[in-house]
Amino acid sequence: MCGIVGYIGNQDAKEILVKGLEKLEYRGYDSSGIALLNDSGLHVYKEQGRIAALREAIDEQEQATVGIGHTRWATHGKPSRRNAHPHLSNSGRFTVVHNGVIENYEELRAQYLLDTPFVSETDTEVIVQLLDKWVNSGLAVEDAFRQLLLEIKGSYAVALLDNQDLETIYVGKNKSPLLIGLGPDFHVIASDAMAMLQVTNQFVELMDEEIVILRQNFKRIQNLNGEVIQRRPFHVKLNASDIEKGPYPHYMLKEIDEQPIVIRKVISKYQDAAGDLIMDSEIRDCMKKADRIYIIACGTSYHAGLAGKQLIEQIADIPVETHIASEFLYNRPILSPKPFFIFISQSGETADIRGVLVAIKQMGYSSLTITNVPGSTLSREATHTLLTHAGPEIAVASTKAYTAQIAVLAILAFDSARAKGIQLNVNPAHELSIAANAMEIMINHKEVMEEIVWQYLNDSHNCFFIGRGVDYYACLEGALKLKEISYIQAEGFPGGELKHGTIALIEEGTPVIALLTQAHVRANIRSNVQEVKARGAHVCMISIEGIEEKEDHVILPAVYEWLTPLVSVIPFQLIAYYAALYRGCDIDKPRNLAKSVTVE
Repeated sequence: MCGIVGYIGNQDAKEILVKGLEKLEYRGYDSSGIALLNDSGLHVYKEQGRIAALREAIDEQEQATVGIGHTRWATHGKPSRRNAHPHLSNSGRFTVVHNGVIENYEELRAQYLLDTPFVSETDTEVIVQLLDKWVNSGLAVEDAFRQLLLEIKGSYAVALLDNQDLETIYVGKNKSPLLIGLGPDFHVIASDAMAMLQVTNQFVELMDEEIVILRQNFKRIQNLNGEVIQRRPFHVKLNASDIEKGPYPHYMLKEIDEQPIVIRKVISKYQDAAGDLIMDSEIRDCMKKADRIYIIACGTSYHAGLAGKQLIEQIADIPVETHIASEFLYNRPILSPKPFFIFISQSGETADIRGVLVAIKQMGYSSLTITNVPGSTLSREATHTLLTHAGPEIAVASTKAYTAQIAVLAILAFDSARAKGIQLNVNPAHELSIAANAMEIMINHKEVMEEIVWQYLNDSHNCFFIGRGVDYYACLEGALKLKEISYIQAEGFPGGELKHGTIALIEEGTPVIALLTQAHVRANIRSNVQEVKARGAHVCMISIEGIEEKEDHVILPAVYEWLTPLVSVIPFQLIAYYAALYRGCDIDKPRNLAKSVTVE
């Protein structure tokens, strides 16, 4: 997984590429590199680590109007300068950057390149070495590139330079996101439009198995059969200022603070003139006809899906199953006669989810993608799309995308209930507004969460989160946030399950964060708290108004019972933030992680 950029035009490419990589660093930051092509030849700069290290290594005097760049999240081969992109052919003629995984690279190497020495441990290097061999055997570069893409199995977004041609970038795309940016007398390529908003807001989407020949004032999009494709550009309505930190020390803190605004924006986007929260009629019909909903997601989006399951079942009375995409894809359950699939992905590019979407489309089933990115792969390929309207989320650890997903799922549940004739005793827009206000209250109690970190997690190497029902689902997200960015071993558990084995890990001083927002399990979770206290646990109790007790440490404002995950997650996010801050961790770019997971 990674991000790639490219530029061909009449300006110096160097700074455009580096700035673009800085905007894509959330996609991968093990290593990075750029290749610049000019009259004196090809100039490649690669460094392990962050873009800042690459910037220092680049010769500022080197000028070029053609170049490609890459920031890497390692899949094949450890993070190192040797494995960093761009990769060169042994002849030095071709250089490539690649996002994705070439599943048959070993077979290609065995079939065609047994006598070719390889420099790196990557799957990517097979691209340039094989292309070089075929061109040397007499194929034209474009024909060799097309033949190569026909041979490759797996996912790729590829940009290729030929140092004997200063006027062309060769581009290919399959399963990995890639855009072409348009400008006066230049073209750019990028994995994400954010990378190139510095120079253009006009982009053309590429679809799977397409190849592009790109020059300063020319572009030709073709499929792999050679058929030319015409596609209109789209305008990205994102301001460059939206992706800056402003006065915040970290993107994560900024994005935590933005959550109440995001919820209010979601309300406004789905509210009609009468003030009702409504869905598209076709989505409503799909929900109404379904005998079972299957929510498919990964990571934080999976946790949002668990909250969504509770919302849809309790409010709309429709059975719901929530599945981890990578498990569903290879271990599919027996489906109901009339299923409807909901895919949840912040980026809309998640490879595991796309695998499921492709499979269920082949079976003839309808689907809905809930995503933050219009025009993303999952958005394009699903039957329907609901946008979360969260705005750019840069920090790897998701915050506002999670709460926006839950808000959209809540609106879906309310709308489905109304369509089924279920009497709603609440005003959905009003209840979501109350939840947004409650989130704002909790965000303004940062000093309380900071103090909790000092008391409970200052020198701890592990932590347990316990809750029941919807609180358990929130605890899964709280544990994920903590381990993602602070590297504390954290686990979310149903309160009643600890005593069936895991309570053996509780010892003197073990931090346990208990969550209680549901009145019907009040006695149960407080009993579970006593069980861990009896074994020496250091317990922080988070409860909600109406069922709180005076010794509880954090009291959440009262909200509609099935919307409590919107509020209860705020303390968890802030606890994770301060735990990471005091450990000196890289909060926005935690080790080993990337924002957009575009490989299986």
